[in-house]
Amino acid sequence: MGGQWGGQWGGQSSGRVTAVLGPTNTGKTYLAIERMLGHSSGMIGFPLRLLARENYDRVVKLKGARQVALVTGEEKILPPTARYFLCTVESMPLDKPVEFLAVDEIQLCADPERGHVFTDRLLHARGIAETMFLGSDTIRPLLRSLVPDAQFNSRPRFSTLTYTGEKKVTRLPARAAAVAFSASEVYQLAELLRRQRGGTAVVLGALSPRARNAQVDMFEAGEVDYLVATDAIGMGLNLNLDHVAFARLSKFDGRAHRRLAPTEVAQIAGRAGRHMSDGTFGTTADAGAIPPEVVEQVENHEFDALRALYWRSRAHDFSSAKALLRSLERPPPTAQLMRAPPAEDHQALARLAGQPDIAELAGNPAAVRLLWEVCQIPDFRKILSDHHARLIAQIYRHLMGAAGHGSDGRLAGDWVAGHLKRIDRQDGDIDTLVQRIAHVRTWTYITHRADWLDDPRHWQERARAIEDRLSDALHDRLTQRFVDRRTATLVRRLAEGGDLLGAVRRNGEVLVEGEHVGTLDGFRFTPDAEVKGEDARPLMAAARRALSQEIPRRCRQLEADDDGSFILDDGAAGGGRILWRGAPVARLLPGADVLAPEVRALDSDFLDGPQRQRIAGRAGAWLDRYLANRLQPLHALAAATREGRLQGTARGIAYQLVEALGCLPRHGVAAQVDALSRAERKVLSDLGVRIGRESLFQPAGLKPEAARLKSVLLACHRREAPPDLATLDSEDGKALAPVATPPRDADMDTAMAQALGYLRLEPRAGRQARKRAAPVLVRADRMEQIVQAAFRASKAARQTKGRFEADGKLLALAGGEVARLSAILRAAGFHVSRKDDTLSVQPKRARPAGKSSHSERSERSGGSGRQSKRPSDAHDERRARPDSPFAKLREWQAAE
Repeated sequence: MGGQWGGQWGGQSSGRVTAVLGPTNTGKTYLAIERMLGHSSGMIGFPLRLLARENYDRVVKLKGARQVALVTGEEKILPPTARYFLCTVESMPLDKPVEFLAVDEIQLCADPERGHVFTDRLLHARGIAETMFLGSDTIRPLLRSLVPDAQFNSRPRFSTLTYTGEKKVTRLPARAAAVAFSASEVYQLAELLRRQRGGTAVVLGALSPRARNAQVDMFEAGEVDYLVATDAIGMGLNLNLDHVAFARLSKFDGRAHRRLAPTEVAQIAGRAGRHMSDGTFGTTADAGAIPPEVVEQVENHEFDALRALYWRSRAHDFSSAKALLRSLERPPPTAQLMRAPPAEDHQALARLAGQPDIAELAGNPAAVRLLWEVCQIPDFRKILSDHHARLIAQIYRHLMGAAGHGSDGRLAGDWVAGHLKRIDRQDGDIDTLVQRIAHVRTWTYITHRADWLDDPRHWQERARAIEDRLSDALHDRLTQRFVDRRTATLVRRLAEGGDLLGAVRRNGEVLVEGEHVGTLDGFRFTPDAEVKGEDARPLMAAARRALSQEIPRRCRQLEADDDGSFILDDGAAGGGRILWRGAPVARLLPGADVLAPEVRALDSDFLDGPQRQRIAGRAGAWLDRYLANRLQPLHALAAATREGRLQGTARGIAYQLVEALGCLPRHGVAAQVDALSRAERKVLSDLGVRIGRESLFQPAGLKPEAARLKSVLLACHRREAPPDLATLDSEDGKALAPVATPPRDADMDTAMAQALGYLRLEPRAGRQARKRAAPVLVRADRMEQIVQAAFRASKAARQTKGRFEADGKLLALAGGEVARLSAILRAAGFHVSRKDDTLSVQPKRARPAGKSSHSERSERSGGSGRQSKRPSDAHDERRARPDSPFAKLREWQAAE
C-alpha cells in the first residue's frame, strides 16, 4: 500500500513519514513549524485560509517576508526567493518539491465534503526529507494501514478538560464561548449576552478572515468577555478561552439534523484552556446535559476510530466532459476508502456539461481541462444556485472566446468591473454584508488565475479592497448590534469588586467610570432611555455601587435644607408630590382628615428603610408648616373647634365648614345659622367666616393658591388625581373664575367644587333642554353679589310688585351669559322668565334682609322641615303639578 501511493512524489524519493496525533492543545502545529524551519524548504497545508494566514504571519516574523509564501484560493503571496509555503490543503502546489511537508487536521479525510482532498494529500503528498501528518488519534488505524511506513508520535493534551454541566447563558463565566449551529441562534445568544453582560464577539463560518480576526481581536483584547460562534470555532481559532458552552447538541449537516458526534464535541470543547491552563465545557440551560458516555470520551480523549476515508480518483480523463465525469466516479481501490459524494466542482461540471453550447465548446482535452478548472471556482455563498452556475458558464464562454463583446480567451475588463461594482456596497444588514463578502471571495479566487485576466494584479487588489471594505463594515455592524461597550466596562468593573467611580452632574446625569448610565432625580434613578427591560440590570447594579456615597449625602442635605427648597406640586399630572430642589421626593396619602395627609417617601431602589423615614419626616414637617401658613384661616377654624374656643351651634357649623374645606351652601345649615347668637356670629366672623344669603365661606379660601392647595388635599384624600383648574383661571390670574360652566368630561362633583369655593348649581330636572345643560359653578362671593343685586333691584321695582328686568350690570356679574344668570337666580329662589335675551325676574316672596329662601321655608315650618299651607303655598303647589295650567305656561315660557 505504501509503495503504491506513498513511495514517489514530485519525482523525488520520500523521506521519513511521521503522524503526530492527539487532541487539541497538544502543540502539534507548533512542532510542525519548528520542524519545517529546521529544513532548507518546507510546506504546510492547513484546513482554513485563516489558519494559513495566521501561521504565515508567524513564520514571516521568524524568517522574513522574502523567504515565506502564502498560497490559498483567494490569496497568493509568492516571493521569487520563497522557501517556506503556508497553504490551504486544496491550494498546495504539489509540483513544488520541498524538504519538509505537513498536512494539518488529517482526520478531515473522513469529512464528506472535503475529505477526498485530504485523502489525496495523505496518499500522494510527500516531502523529500520528511513528511508529517497532524491530527486526531481517531485516524491512527486507517493511517497505519494506508501508510504502513509511517511512524507515530502521540501528543498528550497540555491541560485538562472538565465537564461542568448546565448553566444559564447569563451565568456563564468570563472568557467563555457559547456555541450554536445556525446564524439565527448565534444572533439570539449574542443579543442576550449584550443585554446581560455588555456584549460579545461573534464568529461565523461565513465571515471573511479580516472580519473574523477583528471580532477575535476584540475578544482577545478584553473589550468583551464572551464569544458566540458556530462550530467554526472548533478549528483554527486559538483563543484564551476558559469555558465552552454548547447551546445545541445537534446540527444540520447539509442533509439532515443529527446529534453531534463525540469527536465533534471534543474538537469544539477543546478550544477551552490553552497550553498549561485547564479548561471546562458544558451546555446552556436550554440544551440539556451531555450524555455521560460522551463526557467520559471527551475528558479522556478516547474515541472510536474512523472506519473509512473519503476518496476521489485523481486520474482524470480529459478526452471529453462525459469521460471526465466518469473518471470522477471511479470506485476506490481498497476497502479503507469510500467514494466521496459529488463535491461542488463535480456538481458544477455535471450542470455545465448538460448545456449544449458548453458541451460543444468542450470538444478537445484542453477545453475539457479548462472547463474542469472553471468548475473548481468555489461558491462561498454555499447556495448552489443557478446564479453560480450561470456565472461559471459565462466565465467559460469568455475564456473560450465565445462570449462575444470582443472576448479573446480572457475575461473582459469591463465585464469583471461590472460584477465587482455591484458588490462594492457597504449598506444593508449583517446577513446582506455576509452574502456580499462571500460573493467577492469568489471573485478574489477568480482574479488569482493570472492566465484568465489582463493585468491580474490590478483586479486582485481591487477585489481585496472591496473585501476589506465589506469586512470592516460587517465588523462595525456586528459590534454595533452585539456590543454595548458601556455595559461591558461596567460589568467587568463590577466583577473586579471595589468601588466604582461615580459622579452626578448638576442636571442629574449620572456617570459611572466616565460612562453615562442614567439620571438621578432626587433619590430616583432612571437608566439611560436607550436601555430597557433586562438590559438595565447591569447599569442599575453599577449605579447602585457608584452612588453608595451620593444617596446618604443627599439625605443629609435634604434634612439640613431650609423650607424654601421644598414645594408642593399642585398640577393635575403630578399633584400631591413634594418636590425638593425641583425633584419629587415624597407623596401625599390619605391621613386622619383632609387637612392632615400622610407623607411617604417615593419608592427608590437606592433608599433603605431608615432613609425613607428620614425623608418622609423632613418633608412632613415642612408640609405641616406650609399648610398652616397657606390655609391659615381654615387651620385657625379647625384649631378653634379642637381647643373648645367654639361651643354649641357655632362649633357645629365650624366643624362642617372645616370638613367642606371652607365653603358650605347655607340651605344645608339654615336652622343652625338662624340659631346663632350675635356673639357666636362675631366669633365666626373673627375666624374669617362670612355668613351670606346663599352660603357660608371664608373669603381667604377663594384665592387661587388656597383653592388649588385644597383641591390637591381633597384629591389625595380621595386617592384620585387633582382636577385640572386651567378652565377656572380668571383673566387676571388673581382669582379663579367667578362663574364657570365646566365641560362635561371635566365636570367636578359638589365636594370638590365647594373645596374650591364654588357652589355647584345643577340644571332643574324634568325638561329635556335642562337635562342636557351643564352645571354652573358660581364662586361663593360672586353668588352673594348677584343675589344682593337682584334683591336691591326687586326692592326698587315697587310699582311692578318687585318684578324687574335684569340689566347689564347684573348680567356682567354672571359672566355675561343669560342662561347662567337665569340658573343662578332660579337657584336663589327667584321666578325667572325669559324672552329672547331678556330676563324678567321676581322674588317668590319678600324676604327679611339677611335671610335666604331656604331659611324662610325653615322658619315657616318651625325648623322641622315641613311648611304650613298658606294660600300662597297652595298656589305654588297647584303650579307644581305637571298637569296644571301653570306648569304648561311655564313650559311655554321656557321654550320661548
